[in-house]
Amino acid sequence: MVKFYDPKDRADQARVEAILRGRGIEYFLLPEPQEGIGPQQIHVAEEDLPTAEELLRRG
Repeated sequence: MVKFYDPKDRADQARVEAILRGRGIEYFLLPEPQEGIGPQQIHVAEEDLPTAEELLRRG
């Protein structure tokens, strides 16, 4: 798994999670290393990274 996205807030995180779920891309969340940066980092499998990035660009 690789870091895919670092959302700025919970609404941004929910939007990205919905995009990934909608296309069946598995992901997991890790807490931010420092408090105050954002809610949680979104990680995806390395082989899903190009697809996930394209989906996010299309938004």
